[in-house]
Amino acid sequence: MSDVFGQELREQLAEARRQRASARAAGDEDGAQAYAGRITQLLRIAAHHGIEVERTVEEEEED
Repeated sequence: MSDVFGQELREQLAEARRQRASARAAGDEDGAQAYAGRITQLLRIAAHHGIEVERTVEEEEED
């Protein structure tokens, strides 16, 4: 089960990152900030459950 949970979490993280990039490209800073919050939340969930996920340089700096 943890493999399925981890995979779903990684997929949600990838989607949130895509949406943040799209919002930035459209000049939607509020949307970008909202997706950044979602990314932070997903990274915390991953850490809590011991799921390894790659973090971007930007995400490392925010931590």
